[in-house]
Amino acid sequence: MSTKRPPAPAPALPGFTFLDVLGSGGFADVYLYEQHLPRRKVAVKVLLPEKLSGSMLDQFTAEANVMALLSTHPAIATIYQAGVSDDQRPYLAMEYCPKPNLQVRSRQSALPISEALRVGIQVAAAVETAHRAGILHRDIKPANILVTEYNRPALTDFGIATTADDADPSTGMSIPWSPPESFADAPVYTARSDVYALGATLYTLLAGRSPFEVPGGRNGGADLIQRIESTPLVRLDRADAPESLQIVLDRAMSKRAADRYDSAVAFARALQKVQIELAHSVTPIDILDDAPDAEDEADEDGELTRVRGIVSIEPHTNPEAGRTRDREAFAPTAAAAFTPPPPVDDDTLLRAGDATRSAAVISPVATADDAEATILRPSVAATTAARTAPAAPAAAPPAVTPPASETAPAVPAGPRSKKGLWIGVGIAAAAVLVVAGVVGASLLAPPAPPTASPEPTSEVTPQDPSAGFVPAPADLTGTVTGAEVTFTWTNPDPQDGDGYVWYPYTLTAEGAGQLVSETSVTLPADPSGTTCISVSLRRADARVGDETRGCTP
Repeated sequence: MSTKRPPAPAPALPGFTFLDVLGSGGFADVYLYEQHLPRRKVAVKVLLPEKLSGSMLDQFTAEANVMALLSTHPAIATIYQAGVSDDQRPYLAMEYCPKPNLQVRSRQSALPISEALRVGIQVAAAVETAHRAGILHRDIKPANILVTEYNRPALTDFGIATTADDADPSTGMSIPWSPPESFADAPVYTARSDVYALGATLYTLLAGRSPFEVPGGRNGGADLIQRIESTPLVRLDRADAPESLQIVLDRAMSKRAADRYDSAVAFARALQKVQIELAHSVTPIDILDDAPDAEDEADEDGELTRVRGIVSIEPHTNPEAGRTRDREAFAPTAAAAFTPPPPVDDDTLLRAGDATRSAAVISPVATADDAEATILRPSVAATTAARTAPAAPAAAPPAVTPPASETAPAVPAGPRSKKGLWIGVGIAAAAVLVVAGVVGASLLAPPAPPTASPEPTSEVTPQDPSAGFVPAPADLTGTVTGAEVTFTWTNPDPQDGDGYVWYPYTLTAEGAGQLVSETSVTLPADPSGTTCISVSLRRADARVGDETRGCTP
């Protein structure tokens, strides 16, 4: 358990209602508040009263400004408001992410390859956005990647972020994810140092431990620094990790900065190629650039990318598909996909079969809205009868008058017989009645049993939207008894084989996760006076639900 100080009293903030303490850190506390308008839960980071010195206040103000500049990015935690409380403590109201951060997730179990690649690309895009704004994060690690309610990563903790020109590498390092050059006698920190931290973070998500941590061995600060500087990166012990992924990690975490990817976006593109190799859905790279007039720049794949506003960089397979466009400006043109047929001249004489072709041209195309409409087809017998019925005699071709030089003297034609005319009309009427009878029979006759296989039914088996859902434990309460604290909770949906994963936590650290079968646990009380734990329900098939957190008193 941590022996850190107890959190300071939560300040009264106009427009907010205090709900709970989320944790304590070295120079700030984080609380859960409910904002009144708009109504939502927010995480509020408040600087400690004893840290109101010039340097700490400047650092806190710089964090507010950096997050305000970058927090519109989908993979960076959003800042809603900054101000000073009634007791003169500066505060930041930020997006509240109730799910465990990626450090907690990776300690419980290593992430699947597909999820780790997705998170790596999204966070790399956020880091690239910061670099293009001239800002180095300098503390990229799993604990600083929160998870939103929509399961997206949210990079946070820009407290030691600085501009590339003013970076002081001697402050704020997290040793397990820091590059070798940060431990040199004359330490330096560049964009490639952030690339190293991205690779080390991804390695942690895939391995369930930091890159140079030895399970069961000595893992103090000096031990880790010695391994980071001189020991080769240990290969991932995963059968589902392809060789290409190991190559990407080796390059991103090269001992020499010059051997690494030269940018975070180059690292993200390398991860996209691994996704393509594994036939996974390819995660887009979202980049926010402050230079709207930036020229086309060639990436290492020889393709062109125009970075303007927020753009989405997709993997491409040909040069024409290699140009990305602004989301606002890009709109696919439907007319390019379909060319209407030329209009039919009203005076066109239709020959045998032309009527059928013309009907096909002008018939509307079936859409989703027509799914419930019934289409009547003639029966097989009627269709066969229509095909075998004798065809009407073709009209005689018009008589051709030979040239006058080749004909006999014209004989005057006698008057046309009216009797013959009426006989022709009668024959035509009879033919019409025969055709009408055939058509009527085909429509009224009951359909014959189909000879082909029946069409698949459109009935859809209802699905249970709650299938597979694992609820969070409820009614988590803690009771202090002397030097111990007993936490109890309830299981909203008990099933055979249920267990519970729990661990103690503070703002900056979490204890080791433990699995119990009972709905209670007893642990030593934190000397600070506030003891906090997190509990998640674990099914017999290893599915784990959302966590529930609680503190005492």
